[in-house]
Amino acid sequence: MSEQASTQDDFELGARLRFVRQNAGLSQRELAKRAGVTNAAISLIENNQSSPSVSSLKKILEVIPLSLTDFFALEPPEENRVFFKANELMPLTSGPVDFRQVGDMRHHQLQVLHERYAPGADTGRSMLQHESEEGGVVISGSIELTVGDRKQILKAGDAYLFDSRQPHRFRNVGNVECVIISACTPPYL
Repeated sequence: MSEQASTQDDFELGARLRFVRQNAGLSQRELAKRAGVTNAAISLIENNQSSPSVSSLKKILEVIPLSLTDFFALEPPEENRVFFKANELMPLTSGPVDFRQVGDMRHHQLQVLHERYAPGADTGRSMLQHESEEGGVVISGSIELTVGDRKQILKAGDAYLFDSRQPHRFRNVGNVECVIISACTPPYL
């Protein structure tokens, strides 16, 4: 168990060091030179192949400049986040159609959404079309999905997958909220 915890801590430390170095506008080589350590040392730390001593890390961070306290208080860079609490999903829409996104799409090629459709809600009279592929699973309720000239009512446990360049529309024709977990690549919204 402690070995797993160590791996997680190393991951965060390497990602954080890379993040602060890049934000300071420094290459690995320049940071190493200014801190008086080897370029390989910086590379090994950032790639989680080496854990620096407290004094070595302090020496490296002084170049940025950043205190150890501030360094460890940083949130992990968004592109390296793996886990998200329900309240950390990014709201994209609200109202009868409510979309919440996992993570920041500037750092990913896959968009994952938690979708909620109130009874009678739909994605609009105009059919959607975009350069993506998308798929999803209905978690609860039901949804009418139209893709091109095909139309189907999907219920909890049913799924879909299609080329989003085809005109499509989602509509909750039921009398209870519909919840869908979906994915789209590349991101659309």
